[in-house]
Amino acid sequence: MNNISIVGIDLAKHVFQLHAVDNRGHQVFSKKVKRDQLSTVIGNLPPCLVAMEACGSAHYWAREIRQLGHEAHLLPPQAVKPFIQGHKNDARDAAGIAEAAARPATRRVAVKTQEQQSLQALHRVRSRLVRARTAVGNELRGLLNEFGIIVAQGHRVIRQGDIRRLLDERHTQLGTALCDVMHDLLDEWQALDTRIAEYDKRLGAYVQATPSMKQLMSVPGIGPVNATLLFSHMGDPKRFPNGRQFSASIGLVPRQYSSGGKNILKSITKRGNSEVRRQLVHGARAALRQFQRQEHPDRLAQWIIRLAARVGQRKAIVALANKMARICWSILAHQRSYQA
Repeated sequence: MNNISIVGIDLAKHVFQLHAVDNRGHQVFSKKVKRDQLSTVIGNLPPCLVAMEACGSAHYWAREIRQLGHEAHLLPPQAVKPFIQGHKNDARDAAGIAEAAARPATRRVAVKTQEQQSLQALHRVRSRLVRARTAVGNELRGLLNEFGIIVAQGHRVIRQGDIRRLLDERHTQLGTALCDVMHDLLDEWQALDTRIAEYDKRLGAYVQATPSMKQLMSVPGIGPVNATLLFSHMGDPKRFPNGRQFSASIGLVPRQYSSGGKNILKSITKRGNSEVRRQLVHGARAALRQFQRQEHPDRLAQWIIRLAARVGQRKAIVALANKMARICWSILAHQRSYQA
């Protein structure tokens, strides 16, 4: 057992598959371990590299394994798949993970801290509430449209109570049954709006307590949502060689299809965390509108305004989101404020 070099673990809810190899790649053991026995089994092994796929509970187990004195690596599932031989089963999955971990070129996923995962959980719940609020608002407008009532888009018309006043005015025309349904939808929308506002307050309080996030918010288009998202996703910025690598990790760079000396660039790759990318694009859209209203635009504003005039606003917004991601990496990596 002292010649173990790498242990590949196929994670699951209750039963885990372990595959251990020596420094020559020869199998030492392959066995199943129950959940409550995993810490004991790994703790009894000599210090080695423990590799897992980046999936559910992977970050938790990586932190636990590091506390036991081992080196824990998380591998992207798409990087492990080529090393799985034959038909898929747990034993072959664990062997493929160990084989992929032995290759230095295999990409690694940064292990998130408990604080980062807590922030991610907050953002996931908030995103679900935002989607639910949008769905209820669309349903409300669609039902009113069936009765010849057109309501303007946006949250303001619902938040200010214009629809309630409209229902009261046309109560006789619409009928009690329909008005009751509309009031139920309005109550549901307002309850969701209140919950989203509470989550926004939590994010704002977290930003005010963290100096690095305050520095991020000095970047145009970066608010509490983007600042906390970037902090929870990026982790240690030094793991990226430069801002371009970070921007590529969230899919904001063009997809390359080059061969024979011909460089072909297509649309963005859309890799990585879709929520981070989406919020950066929303922030870039808001920043572009702000730049267009400036009387004395700075260098960044002049660049994006010229680009928007040449290629159109949609492409310019994505380009600005790419630039914002690189600026945010620089701020976190070098601990400095944004200089326009």
